[in-house]
Amino acid sequence: MGNPILQFGTSRFLQAHADLFISEALQSGRALGHVTVIQTTGNPDSRARIEALRAQRRYPVRVRGVQREKVVDTTIDSTAINEALDANTDWPLVCERFAHDAQVVISNTSDSGYLSFADDTAELLAPGARVPRGFAAKLVVLLHARFAAGAAPLTLLPCELITNNGDTLRALVSGIAREWHSDPAFVRYIEDTCVWVNSLVDRIVSEPIQPVGAIAEPYALWAIERRDGMVLPCEHDAMIVTDDLIQYERLKLFLLNLGHTYLAERWLGDGRAADENTLHAMRDTALRADLESVWQQEVLPVFDALGQGDTARRYLQDVRERFENPFLDHRLADIARNHSEKKMRRFQPVVEMAVELGLKIDQPRLTTALRTVASA
Repeated sequence: MGNPILQFGTSRFLQAHADLFISEALQSGRALGHVTVIQTTGNPDSRARIEALRAQRRYPVRVRGVQREKVVDTTIDSTAINEALDANTDWPLVCERFAHDAQVVISNTSDSGYLSFADDTAELLAPGARVPRGFAAKLVVLLHARFAAGAAPLTLLPCELITNNGDTLRALVSGIAREWHSDPAFVRYIEDTCVWVNSLVDRIVSEPIQPVGAIAEPYALWAIERRDGMVLPCEHDAMIVTDDLIQYERLKLFLLNLGHTYLAERWLGDGRAADENTLHAMRDTALRADLESVWQQEVLPVFDALGQGDTARRYLQDVRERFENPFLDHRLADIARNHSEKKMRRFQPVVEMAVELGLKIDQPRLTTALRTVASA
């Protein structure tokens, strides 16, 4: 009998987030079981992590930062993963694990994980076919094997940073199944029998430990939208099951992510130091004052109008501590990647919501930043 939890992706984020939660829950008997992790890309770093996990089945997570004004610096051995597979070389075993053993599937397949490829076609459903390129196409093939085996319903819990990630992935997978002219009963199995769960993950994991392991901040959250029939991989203090996932998404997007992107906007526009990180930025008196003005004058009034002002201010206290973490080198150059797209996702909704809510506030910094996107 294989593991009840399958994980697609070997990222340092999952190592220090979901996998660490499961490892800690195993110690108190609150986990479903161990994890089989599956490498889905040909990335050499991912391959090295798979080999390291096969050799030792444990890895360190160093948690460093300040939490509630107390310094945290501890290293935890994570032991949740006890099987590591490569989809490109172990595909028959991946299919076997998925079809018969899995109860929960976790994924974090990076920004390109939801891409489709023209050479992924219905022929991949035939026995002995090659491995699909796209993650969603892989799921179609794997779910088809599970459907044919008559296995119990499956919970899929994507962790990609996409709004409504569970619903989005379900639509992609069922869309491919339809394109492949699959049996309507199989399409209904995908859409109605499997449980696709929206979730939000929140933790800064700043550095890898080679060949496997990670350095992360103390703060961690996994907010999961309640769905009938879902099975969770574990119970953990940092996991929240909620009927109001959008509340947690707004807090992260409009305070933490917006704050990061505003600092990146200033870093790009002002020609600041190449190695500047969030801690450096927070220690710059003028820049810190500007960021605080964005939060206080341009964002928090929106939360007040939504009746969530107190919650937002408590969350913002955590955000400030996270930005000022003296141990994490969270560089603005990294945050500035895909900057225009991030501004549209993080700034534009705040401006639009202020209008929709009838607020009479100025949002000069956000609107000025958005104008540079419009003129590009």
